Amino acid sequence: MSDKSSRLAERRERLVAQAAAQRMALAQSIEPWRQPLARADQGLAALRYIKSHPAWIVGGAVLLAIVRPGRAGNWLARGWVTWKMVQKLRGR
Repeated sequence: MSDKSSRLAERRERLVAQAAAQRMALAQSIEPWRQPLARADQGLAALRYIKSHPAWIVGGAVLLAIVRPGRAGNWLARGWVTWKMVQKLRGR
């Protein structure tokens, strides 16, 4: 029984080492995708936020319909700057 136990232990060690090597290879092959996937995740989070707050979409559309197109660009630029400042103040 000792011989069988030692063979099983050796096989287990080989399999554990093989699994570790496969994890390392997988991590290296996925690394170039890490940043694009993070961006996609941020985009999905933004879509989920918009989906849960549909009044923002309606409000924005009404605002753009009320404000003349030339002035809408100025307002959008100001809103973008304000958004970025708030995000920096929040530490994101």
